[in-house]
Amino acid sequence: MARPSEFLTGVERTFGEDEIIVSKTDARGIITYANEVFLRVAQYTEAEIIGQPHNCIRHPAMPRCVFKLLWDTVQAGKEIFAYVVNRAKSGDHYWVFAHVTPTFGPHGEITGYHSNRRYPDRDIVTKIEGIYQLLLDEEKKYPQCKEQMAASTAVLMNLLKSQGMSYMEFIFSLCSDSDGKHADEALLKQSEALCANA
Repeated sequence: MARPSEFLTGVERTFGEDEIIVSKTDARGIITYANEVFLRVAQYTEAEIIGQPHNCIRHPAMPRCVFKLLWDTVQAGKEIFAYVVNRAKSGDHYWVFAHVTPTFGPHGEITGYHSNRRYPDRDIVTKIEGIYQLLLDEEKKYPQCKEQMAASTAVLMNLLKSQGMSYMEFIFSLCSDSDGKHADEALLKQSEALCANA
């Protein structure tokens, strides 16, 4: 299957709060399983998606550094939670709260990855969109992918350091502080300051 066009519609797709998008990949990130919810929301048939790299649904509004952090974490044998915006086949997009875990073989080797994605809290998506935009703006300052990755990673790591949190702690702090509007505004301003000084 050819990689879909980067055309974006700006239309958001949704799915039920009681539904879970499930996919599995091999150790290289090639899709080996996708459930019906995945196929419906991403607008692919099973024949189209099985055997494709999972990044075929990557949306350009996802900062490179977040995907690097996700990939580095699961390759190290650890689980990770993340808010992710994906691109459907048509160019529509959909937000998910993803839980990605490695799958281990009988001798402890990583044989693949399993991802469960739930419908995200909309208030948290609004917060994440602001932070991701700052990271994307930082990436746009540099012409090369490696430079983009390094710059946005530095901003993200500085943000986490300023909060005294790991990435996972930061993600769950957004969940627990979903009503803290003033705290969120302060966090966004702090993120902007880190970008300005990067």
